[in-house]
Amino acid sequence: MWSARDGKRLFKTFASLAEAKAWRTEAQVALRRGTMRAGSSGTLREAAEAWLDGVKSGAIRNRSGHLYKPSAIRGYEASLVMRVLPELGGLRFSEIRRVDLQDFADRLSADGLDPSTVRNTLMPLRAICRRALARGEVAVNPTSGLELPAMKGARDRIASPTEASEFLEALPERDRAIWATAMYAGLRRGELLALRCEDVDLAAGIIHVERSWDAKSGAVGPKSRAGRRTVPIPAALRDYLVEHKLRSGHHGGLVFGTSYTQPFTPSNVRNLARSVARASAAV
Repeated sequence: MWSARDGKRLFKTFASLAEAKAWRTEAQVALRRGTMRAGSSGTLREAAEAWLDGVKSGAIRNRSGHLYKPSAIRGYEASLVMRVLPELGGLRFSEIRRVDLQDFADRLSADGLDPSTVRNTLMPLRAICRRALARGEVAVNPTSGLELPAMKGARDRIASPTEASEFLEALPERDRAIWATAMYAGLRRGELLALRCEDVDLAAGIIHVERSWDAKSGAVGPKSRAGRRTVPIPAALRDYLVEHKLRSGHHGGLVFGTSYTQPFTPSNVRNLARSVARASAAV
């Protein structure tokens, strides 16, 4: 099929005539609308490297228009380098078919990878192809309609007020405020790590959630606009926060840090809490 705009012939190989006809129909519509351009001869590896460079520089953003979080970038890069590019990196990007990616996903599942790992492996590919489709570099997103293994996980059980109170009292005093803030105010781990003293207004009874914490970059902005919010301090939480402030002596810097600038170690807090929970269950 000829693209007058690019002065090139568009071509693609398919496993069946029906697939080829469907692509031709979609491509003809895209060419008329000016939303498709003749594909380059670049490989998926080249497309992935260009996408990663754009993401890291901030030129390419997520679907919400926000910068990708450093942890997300590291995860995407690891998936590409460890699994995607070794198998598919040499393919011409504009000619990758849905069946190629379906076969790849099926191989990952057959190798015994967890369903969540299979899905996460394909996440950067989805983002790369979605951007290419929006820019008219491809007529069809080959990641659409993939059949992926179902996620099977146990539902989290919400502790009753009595259970929460008993759990908090069983913890060492230094960890009670961290867990109380997570349970009563709903702050996530990264938000707890990055919470600063000026964010906690005990007089007004509110917590300003302004940032999260990345293991390598430190304090970072929230992933979305909804991540920056103000949450109330219930009475049950206020007592723990007051006790923590008096005990730590922190009037600036990180609320739960081991120092004004050094956050607590999540694994230590989590492991101790698990030990307490197991000991309580055994009683």
